[in-house]
Amino acid sequence: MKPSKIAVLTGAGVSKSSGIPTYREGADSLWNNYHPQDLATPQAFIRNPKLVWEFYDWRRQNMARARPNPAHYTLAEMEAALPDFTLVTQNIDGLHREAGSKNILHLHGDIWLVRCTACDFRGEDRRVPLPERPPRCPRCGALLRPDIVWFGETLDAATLYQAEQAFKSADIALVVGASAVVYPAAYLPLYTQEHGGQIIEFNITRTPLSPYAAEIILGPSEKTLPEWWRKFQEE
Repeated sequence: MKPSKIAVLTGAGVSKSSGIPTYREGADSLWNNYHPQDLATPQAFIRNPKLVWEFYDWRRQNMARARPNPAHYTLAEMEAALPDFTLVTQNIDGLHREAGSKNILHLHGDIWLVRCTACDFRGEDRRVPLPERPPRCPRCGALLRPDIVWFGETLDAATLYQAEQAFKSADIALVVGASAVVYPAAYLPLYTQEHGGQIIEFNITRTPLSPYAAEIILGPSEKTLPEWWRKFQEE
């Protein structure tokens, strides 16, 4: 196996076969009456924290039933085998961690983490369903919120910086199941190309990033990524 510096960007497509529904795939008619932008914003939380937490409690219950698929496990194998490997994800579902990946940059946060709206408390809360909605801070009693990036909020600067540096130094940028329409995440693989590396895209359809990719591998990532990794190891 040739030594390479690999940076990976994953999006919602990598978790689709694990059974995680999108915002609009819920059977509950309540969520069919709302757009994500109406619920996943700081303004929505201020207006109606109970409604927002009911939505996220529903999402957490769906994600709790999901299990990693072969694409998640392959990325964990890559991290263990390669001396220079960075996994950057837009997903909040926690499946990369469950599959065994350890060094993960969560651009949009983690749905299993909560933070206080008043003090500096942060912690993990995997209770499903939540016994109270909205939950309250165990330290000061103020409202807790999901520790994720909502619409209208900026990404954590330190996390984004680490992601940018990883892609700038990578020989290969793998883009797995990402729509490449959400910025600044969508620009990360272009840093690799700008610094002399190549982009390899895994998706079920072409994206705005496809014209810049050295190789486009169409199909479900739970099949295509393990196949690519096996071939890469044989080279």
